[in-house]
Amino acid sequence: MARIIAVANQKGGVGKTTTAVNLAAALAAAKRKVLLVDLDPQGNATMASGVDKREAKPNGCEVLLDEAPIERAIVGTESHYDLLPGNGDLTAAELKLMDAIARESRLKEQLAKVSGNYQTILIDCPPSLHLLTLNALAAADSLLIPVQCEYFALEGLSSLLETVKAVRQRLNPKLEIEGLLRTMYDVRNNLGNEVSAQLTQHFGDKVLRSIIPRNVRLAEAPSHGQPIHLYDRSSRGAIAYIGLAGEIIRRERGAQAAVAALHDMHDTGATLNAAADIHQE
Repeated sequence: MARIIAVANQKGGVGKTTTAVNLAAALAAAKRKVLLVDLDPQGNATMASGVDKREAKPNGCEVLLDEAPIERAIVGTESHYDLLPGNGDLTAAELKLMDAIARESRLKEQLAKVSGNYQTILIDCPPSLHLLTLNALAAADSLLIPVQCEYFALEGLSSLLETVKAVRQRLNPKLEIEGLLRTMYDVRNNLGNEVSAQLTQHFGDKVLRSIIPRNVRLAEAPSHGQPIHLYDRSSRGAIAYIGLAGEIIRRERGAQAAVAALHDMHDTGATLNAAADIHQE
């Protein structure tokens, strides 16, 4: 089963779509089977993946409304990850779902049909905390939060974390914070350094070690319909996202190892208890 990671921050312009697209490409380059879900009505992740959002039919709208099978909506990309395209139709889908039963679980139900085909599913969320984002959080195992190191960064995080708390209580108790990713970072900027330090102070090891720099080539890549590793694989932006993919994979393996260790401890304890019972007999 795939690990599902929602990429979200209700604050716009923090590198959310850039992260979703380039992390998908970097994971695919590491030979992972990846699905990127564009859940943003702006359709930027679709266009940045080299797919024309105006011609993407069926797309995420039809899938959420159960008007088309998800398998038929998914398309391949030049960067070797699959894409569930999104466009302005998602706004209509959100409105139509307002009165639907289990409306927050539509995406979870659809992804369950294909999760066995992938190792990682990334969801690019809209810059809001409305129904589409709730669908992503209900479906996800974890949440990756891009944060631009600027004055209002911490203020915006508080609303998102309150939403995560509510989602855990009502919809998805297993939802975790994958990490906070510092984006558009300029080491020469004193404010950026201060905010970075504050993030680390408040959130500790939840702040990822990977840092995405402010990079012209990274900003140019979407206009060419390419992830950065196709547009300029030697750029600082491309190297940073390769590093992020490596960190995500290492964290995943670490979590799996921890679960395996717990199972081993449980099995060992059960064996010791059984041996003690036999000895008493």
